[in-house]
Amino acid sequence: MFSRQNLSKGWVPYDIYWLIDDNKFIGIANIRHKLNDNLLKGGGHIGYEIIPSKRKLGYGNQILRLSLEKIKKLGIKKVLVTSFDKNIASWKIIEKNGGRLENKVKIKSEKDLTRRYWINL
Repeated sequence: MFSRQNLSKGWVPYDIYWLIDDNKFIGIANIRHKLNDNLLKGGGHIGYEIIPSKRKLGYGNQILRLSLEKIKKLGIKKVLVTSFDKNIASWKIIEKNGGRLENKVKIKSEKDLTRRYWINL
């Protein structure tokens, strides 16, 4: 785990976790301890990514589930997780982990809509 607490203005405290299987890097999760205006709109509390060769093997579900366990220990009871609208695999993972779609938003820096999900812990 890597943790950042003392940050410049505009940043929030966060932890980074790697998902490892059989001593091989599978993916990464970024757990943000709170949300600023930008994260509330399109980044959320949790960001995760699985390397392309390990996608569609259940690791996305595993890394989100493990991230939710970690964030619950921070005392966060309502978690925002976002996904690009075209990333069907990602939003299916979020929904499988209890995500309820609130809305879809357009973020200036992105071409695609962003889906905003809330998960109650």
